[in-house]
Amino acid sequence: MSARVGMLDDVAAERLGLADDLADLTPDAWSTPSLCPGWTVHDVVAHLTLSTRQSVPWTLWRVARAGGDLERAFADMARERAAAFRPAELLVQLREMAGVDRRLAMSGELDPLNDLLVHSQDIAIPLGRRRDLPVERALPCLRHVWAAPCVGAAKRFAGLRLRASDADWSAGEGPEVCGPVGALLLAANGRVAGLGACDGDGLATARGRFAS
Repeated sequence: MSARVGMLDDVAAERLGLADDLADLTPDAWSTPSLCPGWTVHDVVAHLTLSTRQSVPWTLWRVARAGGDLERAFADMARERAAAFRPAELLVQLREMAGVDRRLAMSGELDPLNDLLVHSQDIAIPLGRRRDLPVERALPCLRHVWAAPCVGAAKRFAGLRLRASDADWSAGEGPEVCGPVGALLLAANGRVAGLGACDGDGLATARGRFAS
């Protein structure tokens, strides 16, 4: 089963832009640990090439094989694909799939774009590279993940108010955490690095949520 991709033009632009950004990486850079614990840059790119290739039955089988642990299943699939394809081959695949209007049916229509925006930072930040998160792409994803129970953003920041400094968006009640939409998107997806661009009287509490 497959489904249509939300904001496909933006997804295509992100895939092509990321492939261009990574074209000059050295072998050592491809082996750099990403912001995803236990994943290298190579693993993250391999994961991104799976988006149009996964089927629901195959994914459910892999989750079952991982003892019901979805994160472990995705990590296993990413590492296996990284072992099977060289970096240059994965970049070719990323370009070839740029405008493919297909996603895993058990995912949300904005999940492919959210995945790309967040994983691009999982790669760029450890490499010391800058990759912008355009507000017009990041804001719909932030709204999406805040409302998605499986992401757990609203639960993680319960008792706090998150407010964007560069867009008309806020959510939650309590001491405030304020920052750019891109930074809040990273934090909402479980990346403490996103809080580095934030401030507010709720920031220390927010950081503590990640530490615990």
